Amino acid sequence: MKDPKKEDIMRAAVVTNFHQPLTIQERPLPHPGPGQIRVRIEASGLCHTDIHAARGDWPVKPTPPFVPGHEGVGIVNSIGPDVTEHQIGDRVAVPWLGKACGTCEYCVTDRETLCEAQLNTGYSVDGGHAEYLIADARYAVAVPAGIDPNEAAPLTCAGVTTYKAIKVGGVTPGDRVAIFGIGGLGHLAQQYAQIAGGETIAVDVTEEKLTLAKELGATHTVNAALTDPVAAIEALGGADVAVVLAADPRVIEQAHASLRRGGRLILVSLPKDNAMSLPIFQTVLKGLQVIGSIVGTRAELAEVYRLHAEGRTRVFYETRPLDDINGAIEDVLAGTVAARLVLVP
Repeated sequence: MKDPKKEDIMRAAVVTNFHQPLTIQERPLPHPGPGQIRVRIEASGLCHTDIHAARGDWPVKPTPPFVPGHEGVGIVNSIGPDVTEHQIGDRVAVPWLGKACGTCEYCVTDRETLCEAQLNTGYSVDGGHAEYLIADARYAVAVPAGIDPNEAAPLTCAGVTTYKAIKVGGVTPGDRVAIFGIGGLGHLAQQYAQIAGGETIAVDVTEEKLTLAKELGATHTVNAALTDPVAAIEALGGADVAVVLAADPRVIEQAHASLRRGGRLILVSLPKDNAMSLPIFQTVLKGLQVIGSIVGTRAELAEVYRLHAEGRTRVFYETRPLDDINGAIEDVLAGTVAARLVLVP
């Protein structure tokens, strides 16, 4: 017989302060309140944002102790009062947008990820690097039957973030799209650009990732460790759209310089130092646009899942046990992970 006390305990990866590794702790099993659901986590993707959160890198910092993770996918196993969106047994994803006000001008015009009152999963509320989490039922998104939870997890942020970037970039058939950083986000950005009809240029410093890009259909690849990516892309005629997924200001500046006249620079990554050098003269005379793209909405995440359910995207990932979260973080920082890491409780 199970120890009834153990049934009221869960394990979670906890940030106790910004200068120490995460610790695996036992915590009381949370119970959903009105409008909330409890999700038994099956898979939780490790995003670079989790690392920034754990280290307090950004100007607006989370408050320790907290549980990071905003790519949590699992089964609803408890429902609070007034929940109509999901039932026990449903598989759902709990994304970065944990909750928004629902009434501001952004929420009512399909721009809920700009809501100034939003709460973010794994940042302002506990996230998915745990055995269970509590979510607002309205902002948890149903995962279609047939999608492996280990694939659904990366799509919950890496997928919807890059899908949104391609939409924001206005990619149309024939556009030359340079993806700077082929990895957990980049290999998905490339696929969405190709679905939109773009001719893709994959830029990275790791040959293994460029091989993956070729496998996924990249028209061109550039090893930026061996070749000047600006010169290489200019030789192809320049990029109509450059999507930056590497959190290095130098890479952002290279992406900007690679644009042809009328090109669009789509900023997705968030460098620790929060700055880049922008040449105003070239930006104005070449008619360039610099556009920030934040994570997609619930509706866009549902679109991402539909594309995947139709077999139009592939997710490359490897799994690690939740206990190995600190080792997983070090591997991500070292750039030794081919695509996305998924933590399994």
